[in-house]
Amino acid sequence: MTAIYHITSSDAALAARKSGEYRAESLLHEGFIHFSGLHQVLGVAQSFYAGQRGLVLLVVDVARLTAQLKYEAASHPPASGSARQPENEGFAPGTRLTYNDGPKEPVSGPDLSFPHLYGPLNIDAVIAEYPFEPDANGRFSLPAELITEN
Repeated sequence: MTAIYHITSSDAALAARKSGEYRAESLLHEGFIHFSGLHQVLGVAQSFYAGQRGLVLLVVDVARLTAQLKYEAASHPPASGSARQPENEGFAPGTRLTYNDGPKEPVSGPDLSFPHLYGPLNIDAVIAEYPFEPDANGRFSLPAELITEN
């Protein structure tokens, strides 16, 4: 089984379970939902979810998806009020983020693309959901159940 991962609020995950599908804001604004490979989750969490609470990590079985999944270079929406696309902050082609008890660090590697889902996430593709809270120092860690998978 191939899995991909998505960080969202516990409220959004609950609403998705009730409705049967999940629609991130990025689906409306960018045309797809951002996902990560397991090796990318912590870099994404530190870069985009620092200081946030009430998060969950969704584990999605790609074989169960009903919308089209593409692996592409990282894409970030423009800053609020800006029409200019920002720099990719270390997610540029040829780099990926790693988590080294410090600031994000671009590193060359073979898994440079991110999974993008071009449609809503059908909730029956979600095979697990884990609370995903930062520690007292604001650092994220993978759920213990996923560490053996990495």
